[in-house]
Amino acid sequence: QVQLVESGGGLVQAGGSLRLSCAASGRSFSSYAMGWFRQAPGKERDLVAVISWSGGVTYYADSVKGRFTISRDNAKNTVYLQMNSLKPEDTAVYYCAAGWARSWPPRSEYDYWGQGTQVTVSS
Repeated sequence: QVQLVESGGGLVQAGGSLRLSCAASGRSFSSYAMGWFRQAPGKERDLVAVISWSGGVTYYADSVKGRFTISRDNAKNTVYLQMNSLKPEDTAVYYCAAGWARSWPPRSEYDYWGQGTQVTVSS
């Protein structure tokens, strides 16, 4: 069992930055791949970024590549999403998720989800 709690969302102007954090509790955090997803109203939840259990392999959606950075600190049981050069189209609820990857990047193999944090980017 893993419990995930996101924080760091808020309102920011286009071009600004935010860093999201996902704090995990429970066992075996370091054994899981961690993903960040986002969902805008009326739209499907989309995969944004993934980091492997070791932190050595990452994946980014084309829409955020070069602007977002996913990282993890297993000693702190925390995964981060640094978001730079934010655009209005980045506006969404952002969720972190944990799972054992059966493919790469893992898209559906997530067993645990956070409650989400709202990111709003104004123009």
